[in-house]
Amino acid sequence: MDLDALTTARRDEWVRLDDLSKRRRLSGEEVDELIARYQAASADLADIKTSAGRTPQGDHVSTILSRARLALTGASDNVLRQLPRFFLHQLPAALYRVRWTTLAIAVAFIGVVAVSGAWISGDPALVATLGPEAQLEQYAEHEFTEYYTENPAAVFAGMVWTNNAWIAAQAVMFGVTGIFPIYILVQNATSLGVAAAVMTAYDRLDVMILYILPHGLLEMTCIFVAAAAGLHMFWAWVAPGRRTRSSALAAEGRALATVAIGLVFALALAGAVEGFVTGQPWPWWLKIGIGAVALGVLLFWMLVLGRRAARAGETGDLTEYEAGTPTLVSG
Repeated sequence: MDLDALTTARRDEWVRLDDLSKRRRLSGEEVDELIARYQAASADLADIKTSAGRTPQGDHVSTILSRARLALTGASDNVLRQLPRFFLHQLPAALYRVRWTTLAIAVAFIGVVAVSGAWISGDPALVATLGPEAQLEQYAEHEFTEYYTENPAAVFAGMVWTNNAWIAAQAVMFGVTGIFPIYILVQNATSLGVAAAVMTAYDRLDVMILYILPHGLLEMTCIFVAAAAGLHMFWAWVAPGRRTRSSALAAEGRALATVAIGLVFALALAGAVEGFVTGQPWPWWLKIGIGAVALGVLLFWMLVLGRRAARAGETGDLTEYEAGTPTLVSG
C-alpha cells in the first residue's frame, strides 16, 4: 500500500470527519454522515496498521477516531465495568513493574535501621542525648506499647490509615523530584533506629519487634512500594529513552498513579491490623501470622496477578482510547 497516496486520497474525508466530531450539535443527516465516515476511517486505520505498522498518519487518524467515538457515544465506559480491569490488570501490572526496586529499598531501609540503632545503642553517651533517663525509661517501659491501646481500635485504625495513605500518595506524586521518596525513607528508618536504640538500652528490643511485626510487615512494604513508584517516575524523567521527557513522564505518571490508589486499600488493611490486632492480648504467633497473611495478599497481587498481567501486555497505563494517541518520535 502507498501510504502517501492513501493519505492524499483520504485527507479531505478525514478533515470532514474531524469537523463533524467537533460540532456540539448535529442534524440527523450529519449524524448519519458521521457514522459513515467513522466506519470508513476505521477501515483506513486498519489498512494503515496492517500494511505500515505504527506511523504518524495512523496516529493522526486514531486521534480523529477517538474524538469521533466520543461524539457518538457521549460518555466513557461505565465505572463499574472498569473496576475489574483496574484491580485484576492495571494495578497488578503497575505493582509488578516496581517489584525489584521495592526489594532493594526494603533491604536498604532495614540496613539503615540496623546500623543507626546499633550505633546509638552501643554508645551510652549517644543514648543520653536522646533525653532524660526517666523519660527514656518511661518510653521504653510504657509509652511504646501503650501507643497501640490508648485509643479505641476503630479510631486508631482510621488515624494510622489516613496518615500512611497520605505519606504513600506523596511519595508517588512527588517522586519525580527524586528527593522526596528518599527523604521519607531515611526519616522513617532513622526514627525506627532511634526507637530501637532506646528499647535496646532498656532490654526491650524484643517487645518493639513483636509490636511492630503484625502491622509493620504490610505497612512498611506499602511505603517501600510507594517510594519505588515515585523513583520510577523520576527515572522516566531522567532517562526517557526514545520518548520525549514529557511523554515518558506522562506514561509513567498514568501507570504508577494506580499504585497510589491501590495502596490506599492495602494501607486500610494494614491500619485494621494495627488497630484491631497489634494491641490485643493474643499469642504473638497469631498476631504476626495475621500480619503475614495481610502481607501475602499484597504480594499475591504484585507477584502472581502482576506477572500474569505483564505477560498479557499490561503496563498499568491507560488504554490508547483512554489516554489519547501518543506522540511518535524519530529513531
